[in-house]
Amino acid sequence: MMRKWPLILATRNQGKIEEIKKMMEEFPEIEILGCEDGYVRAPEVVEDGETFYENAGKKAITIAKYTGKLAMADDSGLEVDALGGQPGVFSARFAGAEGNDQANNEKLLKLLEGVPREERKARFKCVIVLADWEGEVAAAEGLCEGIILEEPRGEHGFGYDPLFYLPQLGKTMAELSLEEKNTLSHRAQALSEMKRLFREMLK
Repeated sequence: MMRKWPLILATRNQGKIEEIKKMMEEFPEIEILGCEDGYVRAPEVVEDGETFYENAGKKAITIAKYTGKLAMADDSGLEVDALGGQPGVFSARFAGAEGNDQANNEKLLKLLEGVPREERKARFKCVIVLADWEGEVAAAEGLCEGIILEEPRGEHGFGYDPLFYLPQLGKTMAELSLEEKNTLSHRAQALSEMKRLFREMLK
């Protein structure tokens, strides 16, 4: 039987976990686990960093030290040019601490009322950090450029996906299948960089 190496994802977001599991299918040697998979008492990490890297690093190192295993965390969010880069690191809690997707989207639309489409440029940004129990880290970054629509479209994904329009495809992120999203999303790009590191580690 093949020995599997556990990799703990420092998140309780099931949508994010499923995306990463799908993208990591080429590594049967790695067993992807979330905090709910045997680590329900893992500490909740306060994301109080000023950058995506700070938040991702804090989560990965905390969970790696708690579990004694490799841990990987990402911090990602939306940067809207017309809002000076907001919501940025506050993307998940833009409308309040509860992290409600609908409320976040409604606040974004309200702030962009009257802004013409050519000025609604935005990007999803993702930073992934890998850490071990001694705190050693590696990091990767990915970007996905798009435009914020005036109203949501699509039933897939989560977060700001229904508002994030990809001109080259003529679709929002929420109108893509998981397979399509995993070829071009900000998380996919960052994870592609991280996967190169895993290939070296597994040699």
